Amino acid sequence: MASYVVPPIYAAFIWWFSTGAVLLLVGLSSRFDPLRISAAILLFGGALFGIGVTAGDTTVTAAYAAFTFAILVWGAQEIAFLAGWITGPRPEPCPDGAKGWRRLSFALQAILYHELALIASGLAILALTWQNDNQVAIWTFVALWVLRQSAKINLFLGVPVTNDELMPDTVKFLKTFFARRSVSVFFPVSVTLATAVLVVLVQRIVEVAANPFEVASWALISTLFALGVLEHWFMLLPLPAMTLWGWGVRSSPLSNEPAAQTAASRNAATASTPCMVPQLGNAPPTLPEAKALSQVVELAVVRNDPKPSRSAAACARQRLEDEFRQTFLEKNRRADLTTPRLNVGVESVTNFNGRS
Repeated sequence: MASYVVPPIYAAFIWWFSTGAVLLLVGLSSRFDPLRISAAILLFGGALFGIGVTAGDTTVTAAYAAFTFAILVWGAQEIAFLAGWITGPRPEPCPDGAKGWRRLSFALQAILYHELALIASGLAILALTWQNDNQVAIWTFVALWVLRQSAKINLFLGVPVTNDELMPDTVKFLKTFFARRSVSVFFPVSVTLATAVLVVLVQRIVEVAANPFEVASWALISTLFALGVLEHWFMLLPLPAMTLWGWGVRSSPLSNEPAAQTAASRNAATASTPCMVPQLGNAPPTLPEAKALSQVVELAVVRNDPKPSRSAAACARQRLEDEFRQTFLEKNRRADLTTPRLNVGVESVTNFNGRS
């Protein structure tokens, strides 16, 4: 029973985690470029090496390993693509007014190098697994390639939900090639064909698989295919794509750093400029004073500095000062009461020419 249950769970986890990990790595700022480049090269080279090692192994562990290595090869290609390193000869937005074959030509020019890199990777996997018993890696890569091509065509022709918020800023120009509208005729055809292939794969698990290796192999590939069909339905229904991979989505350096610099400069200006509250009294504030007061109030709300704690000695000293001040005020008040007041007499009114 475990041979039928564990492979789908493992395939679903790898599909979910690898997608988020790629988005997270691509979302790092430009100062991490050496890290991203090293990670992509190590993933690609190490995964191809692993596929070659497991090509002749027909154990269940080798089936899982070959499946994982194929996902890593695909992930390395996605990192290079989403980071903007390998896109096409014209990595620019679609010109306004481009339609039909002209729009298709611009779309192909935007991703041509990436498509060629995927084909080259597939051929490398095919060469490593040619005439070997473990074909899990090549079938996994073929399933990913077919489903991704179908998804790209549907996005190009038009779907209600594009989920383009998952795309990093480095390849934002690709959003101009997406059409957000009702589905085309290609969508039901592609989903129907993909579902038919999925049925055949599941049938092979039940009727053809003769040992645990074959059961695990076809279960992994069929689960991946089922998830690809599910991604197609994401284009129709407002399913929570950001909820699934929101942990891996970050703003690119181009959109994040200016905001951070603006906030830093604003904080520096606030720290270096003292906040002076004008003494307005009962008079209504003028326009400059009102603006200054609103800024002071806003800064007071935003900063929310913690109150400094006082020691016991400082509190005792403060009490003594308060007692001394109170005693001083009482003595002065009594002295003021005992001081004789000056009597101011009323001078007589003098007249001059009949006027006082």
